[in-house]
Amino acid sequence: MHSDLCSALTNVRSGECRATDLLQAAIATTSTPACDHVFAQTLFDSAMQSAARAAPQLPLAGLSVSVKDLFDLQGTRSAASSRVLGDAPVASQDSLAVARLRAAGAAFIGRTHMVEFAYSGVGVNPHYGTPAALDARFGALPGPARVCGGSSSGAGVSVASGAAYVGLGSDTGGSIRIPAALNGLVGFKSTARLVPTDGTIPLSTTLDTACALTRSVRDAILVHEILAARTVTRSPVGIADWRLAVPRRLFLDEMDPAVALAFERSLSQLRAAGAKIVDIDLPELDTLLHIHDHGSFAGAESYAWHRPLLAKADARNLPYDPRVRSRIERGAQMTAAHYIDLHHARKRWIAQMEQALAGYDALLSPTVPILAPLMADVAPAQGQDSALDAQRDAAFQRANTLLLRNTSVVNMLDGCALSLPCHQRGELPVGLMVWHGALHDDAVLDISLLIEGILQSP
Repeated sequence: MHSDLCSALTNVRSGECRATDLLQAAIATTSTPACDHVFAQTLFDSAMQSAARAAPQLPLAGLSVSVKDLFDLQGTRSAASSRVLGDAPVASQDSLAVARLRAAGAAFIGRTHMVEFAYSGVGVNPHYGTPAALDARFGALPGPARVCGGSSSGAGVSVASGAAYVGLGSDTGGSIRIPAALNGLVGFKSTARLVPTDGTIPLSTTLDTACALTRSVRDAILVHEILAARTVTRSPVGIADWRLAVPRRLFLDEMDPAVALAFERSLSQLRAAGAKIVDIDLPELDTLLHIHDHGSFAGAESYAWHRPLLAKADARNLPYDPRVRSRIERGAQMTAAHYIDLHHARKRWIAQMEQALAGYDALLSPTVPILAPLMADVAPAQGQDSALDAQRDAAFQRANTLLLRNTSVVNMLDGCALSLPCHQRGELPVGLMVWHGALHDDAVLDISLLIEGILQSP
């Protein structure tokens, strides 16, 4: 399969190949069926110019990077894969995340499609179509097309297909880690405050995190260092020296048998390699069952941002994705008092969780409890068969809830998490999530690097 970023950098710096040659191969990939519905806009000419002038010593050395359609990229339009922002002005400057990647030598191959306004974990988009899931490790998935996960859907498939080494995206409830799990990729959600979100279209200003999809953990470390403008502290200790725990509450509920098999097998491999892993109950997770009784951050904050756009859409007869619009409009029902209460409740819950997790360096969980749903089961309503549309909507709601359940815990915790593949050849992609609270990023990355090496060893 495709090499990872660090391998490509080694080849460019040794003179074995040129960045422009690798970019030409990436450009060729964009015209294959694997990249159907992936790109909102391609930028081949400017990318080739960037690749040609990038010094090999730069951290990205002119290699291909894709940009989710909610980040400002100078000279292009940020439309969040919507119709209502189709006439928005082009950006006069880069968002800060894009600017940092550009300074590091990125060649931006294009803007990637996403769930409209980033408001779903399934990945479907009724306006522009939905990319089909791939397996970055072992190739095309067998059988009918499956969803690639969202909301960073195009970002994930751009990396899994080989069109990009890095897919810049965002994670508000799992939007980086879900595509990582369903496409055999690595997705690192850093502590939100470490990477600026200036110059992006928001979903939730409280929870949004700018981060990226890659093909390996070492790539994730490199890209995080660029995005966060910081150096990850690398630990020399082995897997036996870290304190690891598996919460048996919530995270393991309603698992597909294939996910359970891959997860438990991975734990056995890690224990055989010397990892000390304990099971914990973590009853603090029960609080999350009721913390959103009066609404969510994403609902309230997205509604506040979208009010003028909703009016514009109605006046000009511009469609929103009905599934997205209904979730945004539910935010109108949240009172200011309930919104403030939610902030206070979250702060108390984070303090409880930090106390409960203080004895561990990282937690291990399935990234998502289910395999990628079949595309046909959750496709957008067509308006021709009301019974079928209702069936698909119900399947979509269930899938969306399950896909977001595990990952969103980390966002509420203001924490950090990395998803890495733990399936084997012949199995559908499954992700293992390594996670902890705020500012445990370096430990999560160091532990993930060790886990990746163990799980991928012959």
